[in-house]
Amino acid sequence: MKLGEALVKEGLITRQQLELALQRQVQFGGRIGTNLVELRVLGEDELTRFLSKYFRIPSVSPEMIAAIDEETLGSISTEIVDKYRILPFKKERNRLHAAVLNPKNMKEIDELRFITGFDIIPYVITELRLLYALEKYYGIKRELRYVSVIDRFNPEAEVEKESVDKIKSAFADVKETEEIAGILLQAAYKFAARVAIFILRGGTLVGWKARGLNIDEFVIPEEELRSEEFSIFSDVLKRRSYYRGPVLNIKGNKPLIKILSGTPQDILLMPVNIREKVIALLYVDNGNTSVLNANVGYLSKLVSMAGIAFEIILLKKRILEM
Repeated sequence: MKLGEALVKEGLITRQQLELALQRQVQFGGRIGTNLVELRVLGEDELTRFLSKYFRIPSVSPEMIAAIDEETLGSISTEIVDKYRILPFKKERNRLHAAVLNPKNMKEIDELRFITGFDIIPYVITELRLLYALEKYYGIKRELRYVSVIDRFNPEAEVEKESVDKIKSAFADVKETEEIAGILLQAAYKFAARVAIFILRGGTLVGWKARGLNIDEFVIPEEELRSEEFSIFSDVLKRRSYYRGPVLNIKGNKPLIKILSGTPQDILLMPVNIREKVIALLYVDNGNTSVLNANVGYLSKLVSMAGIAFEIILLKKRILEM
């Protein structure tokens, strides 16, 4: 049974989610598990546990490959590591414990045993974590499409406390919603080349304010947002959680693709909430061909503060209307 079908049978994903991941795989490549993680259907740890069960082979934990010694790394050449996508992490005399993408491919395992002279003990690893480790230890560069998701394994860069305090004060002093949008755009624009805020008006999503983009004519009617057709917008609105990854070239994303003049491989879309209700969406990217160097934690804090500021203004208006 194929991995995708096994995940459906296990109840970890739906048939619709599998079809979406397969569409994405055709467009961007990569393994089916990678596409499911990028779509945030599965967590990377969750996928690792399932792969171990699926292949009936132990998986490597982050701790096992966090600090691999030089002797072990040198036991296989960079050329062989790159060709076979293998990561040695523990050496015991003539045995070499190594993470591989397909531990059931005995032909490759036997070839590696012949080439290296070691008895290879295979372990399961996800494509995302393997590519991250190969760049870290062997300098094998990742393709652009993998960077944003793999970087979830890295600690995020610190943002100066002074900058955060200034933004907090600015949000606390706002009098109009326009000021909130301005503060949010200005802060996010420091991390990205294109920033936009989309707002919900009566269930319809419209472009509100932007920098580096023209969103004046952007509109997605309520019925399209509520339809079963997948889009980045409907996904974020439904889950009330952010999306980071590429823009799929599918019907539901056409309005966004039009204003972007393409399909960037790394974008961030975050909901601005008042309590449990999404009122707006913050969009950021670095263009259609660049990775987004954004601190997701910091931007999440920004949209949280913006949501509180929106709520305060709304409450003040209600008081004045009483």
